[in-house]
Amino acid sequence: MALFGRTRKRLIVALEFPNPSRSYDAARHRVCFWGYDNSREITFQVDDAIIRNLQAGTGTDERSLLGAFDECRERLLEIARKQYVAGPQNRYSIS
Repeated sequence: MALFGRTRKRLIVALEFPNPSRSYDAARHRVCFWGYDNSREITFQVDDAIIRNLQAGTGTDERSLLGAFDECRERLLEIARKQYVAGPQNRYSIS
């Protein structure tokens, strides 16, 4: 039976960041963190240059970059949410 005159509701998928874990990849000069779209894990990698731009005076060592990431976390998560598109891709680079 077809229903005419009704619109289908679109399911909005929300990217969540329940896990505050992050790690520094010194070889690639990136901080990695993870989000979840339902049960799918999505990896995000942010270049350390982006973090240093957001937090002036940040050093280049792991401790400084992770500390700056923590200070700018909400801004970086917002960038990640805007970049994310539901689909098969499970890795994003913020550069």
